[in-house]
Amino acid sequence: MGNITLIKEEAFHDEWADSIDINTVMVDESFECATAPENRFIMQKLGDISGKKILELGAGAGEASVYFAKKGADVTATDLSGGMLQVVTRLAAKYGVSVKTEKCASDALPFANNSFDIVYAANLLHHVDIAKTIKEAHRVLKPGGCFISFAPLAHNPIINIYRRLASGVRTPDEHPIKMNQLAMFKETFGNISFHTTWLFTNLIFVKMFLIEKIDPNKERYWNRKITRYSLYEKLYIRLEKFDRIFLKVFPFMRRYCWNIVIFCSKK
Repeated sequence: MGNITLIKEEAFHDEWADSIDINTVMVDESFECATAPENRFIMQKLGDISGKKILELGAGAGEASVYFAKKGADVTATDLSGGMLQVVTRLAAKYGVSVKTEKCASDALPFANNSFDIVYAANLLHHVDIAKTIKEAHRVLKPGGCFISFAPLAHNPIINIYRRLASGVRTPDEHPIKMNQLAMFKETFGNISFHTTWLFTNLIFVKMFLIEKIDPNKERYWNRKITRYSLYEKLYIRLEKFDRIFLKVFPFMRRYCWNIVIFCSKK
C-alpha cells in the first residue's frame, strides 16, 4: 500500500480510537456470544492457547489481544494506529493482563523469523496489501505455527449495498476478499482451509436497518451485533442452523456469505 493510503488509514483509526470508551469494549462477548461465529469457530480450532506466543495484526481496540491474554497466552498487539494501541493498553489494564504493543504496518513487521506460534488478524486483510501481509505472517511464524484470519467477502450484492450506505464508517481504500484470492494463501502456506459465516443470518442486519432504523453511518452494525447481542441471539441461532444446512447442500453459495475465516499452517 502507498504511503498516502497508510496515512489515511492511520488518521481514520486514530480518530476512531479517540471515540472509544473502554467500558463499552466487549472482550469475552467478542469470542463467546452467539453472534460472534468467527471467533467461536477460531477458538474451537485453536483449543488451549495457554503459553502460546500470539501476534495480533491490526489489533483495533484490543478485544482479541486481551481475550488471548486472559486465556494465558503471551500476546503482542500491533496496529498502524498509535491511538488504537493506547486503547489496547488501557483495556489490558482494566482486565489485569499484560499485552505488549508495537506500532507497525502488517506488511513490514519488526519481528525476527520464527517468533510466534499463532498470528491472528481479524477484519484486517481488506485494509492492507494482502500478499505482503501473508508473507510477513509466514515469516514470523514458527514451523508448525498457524495464521488465522477472518475478513469480509466481496461477492454478496446486498452486503455491497450496505457498504455504500455505510461509507462514513469505512475507509475508502477497503477491498473485501474475493474467493480467487485464496490462491495467494495457498501459494505462501500450501494447503489451507476456510469457513464462511453469515448468509441468511444477515437478515439480522436487514432488521437493524428496516425495523430498528439504525443509521449505518452512526452505529457500526458489525459492532452492534456484539454490544447488543442479547437482542439478536435467539434469531441468530435459528438462522445459523438454517445456514449450516443450506451451505452443506449448496456449498457454491459460500461466496455470498459476509465473512470468511481462513486457516493456514506453516510447514
